[in-house]
This record gives sequence, structure tokens and C-alpha cells, in this order.
Amino acid sequence: MNNQRRKDLERISSEIELLKFELNEVMEHEQESFDNLPESFQDSERGERMEEAVNNLEYAIDQLQEAMEFISQAQE
Repeated sequence: MNNQRRKDLERISSEIELLKFELNEVMEHEQESFDNLPESFQDSERGERMEEAVNNLEYAIDQLQEAMEFISQAQE
């Protein structure tokens, strides 16, 4: 792989890292909102949707991390 493509991959990896950070902030805010709900609301449909959103965001963050690992391997 030539230097330009390596630089492109480094830039993309940096952009993914920023996306991971932003998604993590959203996930933490949603988790905090869920945690601040009374227990009766946590068990409601709304609470379940909030919890599912947190789980989906966590999965998205994990997938972005995996993408970064594949990009790193491609650069070797």
C-alpha cells in the first residue's frame, strides 16, 4: 500500500474515532435519562425503547471499533 492510501486510511480512522466519541456521548446521555426515570417508567414501553436505544448505540460503537481494527490491519 502506498503512502497516500495509508494517509487516507489514517484520516478515515480518525473520523471514525470522532464518530465513536460522539455516539458514546449520545449513548451516555440516553443511559442517564433512563437511569433517572422512576422504576415504574423504566419498565414501561418508553423505558424499554430507551434501553434498546442504548444497546443499539453500544453495538454501533463496537462495530466502529472493529472497523478501525480492520483498517489498522490493512495498513500493515
